[in-house]
Amino acid sequence: MKHAEHSAPPAAEQQGYSLRVVTFWLAFGTFVIGCSEFAAMGLLPYFAKDFDITEEVAGHAISAYALGVVVGAPLITLLFSRLARRTMLISMMIFYAVGNLLTALAWSEWAMNAARFIAGLPHGAYFGIAMLFAADIAGKDKRAQAVSNVIMGLAIANIIGVPAISGIGQLFGWRTGFFLISAFALITSLMVWKTAPFRGSNSNAKPLTELQALKNKDVLLVLLMGAIGFGGMFSVYSYFSASYLNTTSAPEWGISVTLLIYGIGVTLGNIIAGRYSEGRLLRSAILFQVLLGLSAAAYAASMGNAFLMTVSLFFIGIGGGMVVPLQTRLMDVAGNAQTLAGAMNHAAFNTANALGPWLAGMALSAGYGYASTGWVGLALAGGGVLVWILIVLSQSAKTSQPVEQGAG
Repeated sequence: MKHAEHSAPPAAEQQGYSLRVVTFWLAFGTFVIGCSEFAAMGLLPYFAKDFDITEEVAGHAISAYALGVVVGAPLITLLFSRLARRTMLISMMIFYAVGNLLTALAWSEWAMNAARFIAGLPHGAYFGIAMLFAADIAGKDKRAQAVSNVIMGLAIANIIGVPAISGIGQLFGWRTGFFLISAFALITSLMVWKTAPFRGSNSNAKPLTELQALKNKDVLLVLLMGAIGFGGMFSVYSYFSASYLNTTSAPEWGISVTLLIYGIGVTLGNIIAGRYSEGRLLRSAILFQVLLGLSAAAYAASMGNAFLMTVSLFFIGIGGGMVVPLQTRLMDVAGNAQTLAGAMNHAAFNTANALGPWLAGMALSAGYGYASTGWVGLALAGGGVLVWILIVLSQSAKTSQPVEQGAG
């Protein structure tokens, strides 16, 4: 494509910018988003206490954020797809800063839910556009590496950012964590403005063409597997802090340590998936899905034992590697609707972020105890397996070749 928005220069430095610096700040944006999304779960017991509500009711704030992602990803992508991508990225980070500032200033449960919904709106679109922007400026030889670097910000958030924000929230109050996230988002927008090249408006964008992704059965099945199967991770993670505090006698600082170990698991899962999923996407996806479900069951069985809960959460984090084969599969089947499909993939995983805590909260409200969050995770993983079977049947119906050759 000849348009300036889509043609990368042969050498970034010759154009007055550094590819490494630009991708760093794009990744810092995904780091900020990861901190906000997951730290909210770690801080749940604290804002629940502040608002004098139950932890199950406080979990609605997690679902509100996820709903914002689901609503915002397609709307922002379609309505503003013709704007320059740098302009989009800067605007979304400013918007994200506002959403997290409102979170820090929330005075009630309903204000908190509204603030989290607002904060979630730019999430999916930022991820989709940041990956495309990084790939565009990197050129063909470095596209995969640039995209991987952008996504890595989210994994690092789970290792460093989320435990740090949770620890700061415990020491200085949960609002402090969201004030920091808001500041980091503003820093991201400023640095993207200063370091990223302006490639012109995206006048060739065709929203109606992008919408065709929502009519593609293969796209919808991948999104459905992510929305259901990944819910098992969030049903456990969202209530982990509360489960830890209420069922173990371990010290409170153990929450941050466990979240750090979980983050290492997430990063390890992404690395494994990135290295071994190529050419075997569907096989890789089901292996990660099964691991996630079995780990959720182990978590439920180990409730009350801080060490075993931590081990289970580590393997749940590895199971999160299923994002990689599903994202790659989506790229294979989305055709010309890459932008919307990329944004919708994050919307699907945040549907899981809404579904998991909601179902786990219902189980807690029904009096089944904190172990029920793990059993809900197992059930959702089982749902993901059923959708995977539909994907395989659909693929088999289209080709007589082995499934993996057609999928990878």
